[in-house]
Amino acid sequence: MSIGLDPAPLRASRGSALSGRFRPPGDKSISHRAFLFGLLARGETTVEGLLEGDDVLRTGRACEALGAQVERLAPGRWRIRGPGLGALLPPREPLDFGNAGTGSRLMMGVVGGHGVTATFDGDASLRKRPMNRILDPLKLMGAEVLSEARGGRCPITLKGARDPAPILYRTPVASAQIKSAVLLAGLNARGITTVIEAEASRDHTEKMLVHFGAEVTVAPEGTGRRIDLVGRPELRPRPVVVPADPSSAAFPIVATLIVPGSDIVVEGVMTNPLRSGLLTTLVEMGADIAILDRRLEGGEEVADLRVRASALTGVDVPALRAPSMIDEYPILAVAAAFARGTTRMRGLHELRVKESDRLAAVAAGLAAAGVRHAVEGDDLVVEGDGAPAGGGLVATHLDHRIAMSFLVMGLASRQPMTVDDTAMIATSFPAFRPAMERLGATFG
Repeated sequence: MSIGLDPAPLRASRGSALSGRFRPPGDKSISHRAFLFGLLARGETTVEGLLEGDDVLRTGRACEALGAQVERLAPGRWRIRGPGLGALLPPREPLDFGNAGTGSRLMMGVVGGHGVTATFDGDASLRKRPMNRILDPLKLMGAEVLSEARGGRCPITLKGARDPAPILYRTPVASAQIKSAVLLAGLNARGITTVIEAEASRDHTEKMLVHFGAEVTVAPEGTGRRIDLVGRPELRPRPVVVPADPSSAAFPIVATLIVPGSDIVVEGVMTNPLRSGLLTTLVEMGADIAILDRRLEGGEEVADLRVRASALTGVDVPALRAPSMIDEYPILAVAAAFARGTTRMRGLHELRVKESDRLAAVAAGLAAAGVRHAVEGDDLVVEGDGAPAGGGLVATHLDHRIAMSFLVMGLASRQPMTVDDTAMIATSFPAFRPAMERLGATFG
């Protein structure tokens, strides 16, 4: 599937208040990792609640190409029979990851720690995204880049190290993808692989390593963390229950906050502290969000959230919060447009290397909606007035989160908002439109 060949524009308009109950799709980050660990554990791994978006399914197909047997048993329920750590097969064809940045980067870590050679490729958006930050530590471990497009971009042919060297690596930025790639390569190394983060990034890889039987130690290191992994463990197949994705939950949550009279319950949302930066920020802005029925699902903290329409106020969002909400800044910018006063989002350099240059794409979308804003270095400043004009056409640049964010804006702006393409929404939230329409959203 090549996202973006047949654009599907869509308009969102003001309508009635949103109401009802909603469970977001399975978490994208954990769904990718469920396939990868199913590949690396010898035997049968079952997964419940898998996100069946295009990005995740591309990772599943890549696992098949490397020797796993992957079977869909029912909606959201999958079985992976993995060859196990150290037993991967060389793929016969290039691994086509479509738009899946997470899947491609984590799989580079897997391949980098095995004696196989694979070519990584994807759609036009993925081909624009730099991979050197992933490749650099893998080279230190013994992997070789046999070919690459200019600037360390796909298509990339990577020859993994048959006997990878354990390393101590300090990540240059807070990135779960860099950390995870190093740890996944380190699984097949003799000795201890260490990753040191100056700022803590999402910790799903560490949790899943432990879940599958690896020996992992996590300790504070300054303002960040040190992760030590003992290589060559015997990974044991384990069932994985995927909690609801907080990044997908962000769209109905913000829609409810800005559409007058709205009141919904979002069920089973992951509340891992390293993923809950948006909730923290929205509450600081005055959002009426009640956390109900805290519990554990699949080793992750989850809860139901009751969300009601709220009068929001601008806030200053510190750069240190960015790793816990890096995917949610586009929808936060929409919330900020409906707030009263100034919202400054600091330290957004990572947005420049997402599915699009998200910082530029968000700024252009705000301009199309008539929202006063500025990009100052790596900061985004939004001057909210409580009621954006809307009425614009937003270029999505093959970015699912840009598309969904500005459709949410159109549900409450004075004039409708139109996005130029929605086909790529299938990468993370295939049921976005019908799910939102069941809550009362007006699209067309």
